Amino acid sequence: MSNIVDSLAGQIASRVRTERERRRWTLAQLAVASGVSQAMISRIERGESSPTAVVLGKLSAAFQLSVASLFALAEGTQDDTDAVPGVRRQADAAQWLDPDTGYQRRQITSPHFPAEIAEIRLPPGARVPYPAAAFAFVRQVVWVLDGHLTFHHGDAVHELDAGDTIELGEPTHRIFANTTDTTCRYAVILTRGTRP
Repeated sequence: MSNIVDSLAGQIASRVRTERERRRWTLAQLAVASGVSQAMISRIERGESSPTAVVLGKLSAAFQLSVASLFALAEGTQDDTDAVPGVRRQADAAQWLDPDTGYQRRQITSPHFPAEIAEIRLPPGARVPYPAAAFAFVRQVVWVLDGHLTFHHGDAVHELDAGDTIELGEPTHRIFANTTDTTCRYAVILTRGTRP
């Protein structure tokens, strides 16, 4: 998996730079908009540092993209000319590992599919916060597949077990937390609304 993780990390670096340049922002402007230091953004764009889930959440919020959209756009830079249309092998799926929490994300759908689906593995004790702006322009469902997820949606806290789902509407700050001693596995299903 590490090769896939490393490959996607490079594509995320390229996507962050592309999104910044598309807006004609300097590193300093993105730093102000995201709350991520200019030095860190520079290291990410050069592939010298792998961003954490929290940093990606801040960057995607600054771009007014969801984290899922940022991943899907990064994955879309891969060369899939040899792929069989409609078939995605598990071994070929884009995967990413948060170097800080051990959070693992596997993109299930391709960037061309109208909904984005990702499988997340949240290790014991992990806590991943995202700002409200990271969820702008999207509708989202979280579906717990295995384990237990403590999900903070604004000021509300939801304890979700395997089989439970939560549909999310208006963007607010969100925290995905695993307060147990076993890995929590969940799916995020997202559709885009009006794009920025």
